[in-house]
Amino acid sequence: MMQQSINRVLAPRELLIGGGARHRLAGLLKSLGVSRPLLVTDQTMVTVGHAAAITEGLVAEGLSFGLFADVVEDPTDVSVAALVVQAREGGHDGLVALGGGSAIDTAKAAGIVLSTGEPLNALKVPRIVDQDVLPLVAIPTTAGTGSEVTRAAVVTDVAANEKMLILGTAALPAAAIVDYELTLTCPFRVTVDTGIDALTHALEALVNRNANAHSDALAVSGLQLIGAHLETVAQEPANRAAREGMMLGATHAGLAVSNTSTALIHGLSRPIGAFFHVPHGMSNAMVLPLVTQFSLARAPGKYAMAARALGIVPPSTGDTEAAAALVPAFQAMNRRLKVPTPEGFGIDRARYMELIPEMARQGLASGTPNNNPRLPTPDEMARLYELAFTGGLDPALPATA
Repeated sequence: MMQQSINRVLAPRELLIGGGARHRLAGLLKSLGVSRPLLVTDQTMVTVGHAAAITEGLVAEGLSFGLFADVVEDPTDVSVAALVVQAREGGHDGLVALGGGSAIDTAKAAGIVLSTGEPLNALKVPRIVDQDVLPLVAIPTTAGTGSEVTRAAVVTDVAANEKMLILGTAALPAAAIVDYELTLTCPFRVTVDTGIDALTHALEALVNRNANAHSDALAVSGLQLIGAHLETVAQEPANRAAREGMMLGATHAGLAVSNTSTALIHGLSRPIGAFFHVPHGMSNAMVLPLVTQFSLARAPGKYAMAARALGIVPPSTGDTEAAAALVPAFQAMNRRLKVPTPEGFGIDRARYMELIPEMARQGLASGTPNNNPRLPTPDEMARLYELAFTGGLDPALPATA
């Protein structure tokens, strides 16, 4: 008998997708058995009024709630600990995360700590945390991180200055509300950085060693939607159709990468973000052309699929020509969307070069480079960091397959 491949497919148990879906939060919480939710958000969401609109809906449905509005960009174990204390003291039986990836990852991490009683540094990969935790409803306000549908959270260990990857079903929200109307207030830089983050999710899912037919379908859909709408939403922030398309593309990309994990782009970028406080999506964009060049020859067919899905080449283009177009297209996209190099971001060259051995160690230790089509050695990781500083490509490698 021929052995069949079995793929494990993971997603929140309920997804509400569409404009105005946020108004269904109270009913969703009740269906999850949550009667005293804690809203986890940041001061920007309070200032623009999104937090008030959410809580007004809860009050109207008779739900008691708490508010934690101290989420920080690139969440830390310190900020997660503060949320854990408030959730315990308030007797909350569920969490609602409103915001970008930082708010959602903060809530994910806190929910896991509340349920396991363990410190975060005991939960990072290579450990996989598969267990029941406090119900979480994720409501993204950016089209990019995909955290609302993934089984991953990234939190910085302040003492070690390391971005910890928390992985497992414990990090998968119970439900998500994907309402593109919440992204209409996103400024240019946030729109671009989170959008390229979504692009890298779809790309890494497609070329991943863990890829399967299900993840491929989601990844291609994500790339098609992102390719069609990313630059439009960057230039026309009020374009509702483009915002909706970008939000759906980011969700499909998140679902794809949740079933494969990320790869070398994320492995290389996380330490840059941790040490130099570069926004996550921006650090991914900084290394996107370089990692693509490094990996291209090991999966030319998949990279060609990506080029066609993104609209870089016509659908009828052959694999060789399509794959050859990808690296220069990513370089041009970064220029149009004003993505700086690490040097252009203002990072001190001497400090950056000094930290390359530690960044390479942390990047490899995260495990995600092992999912890449081409597996980097420690020396190759260090070389990639050196090249990334000025945004260059490797002259020893072709930019094509």
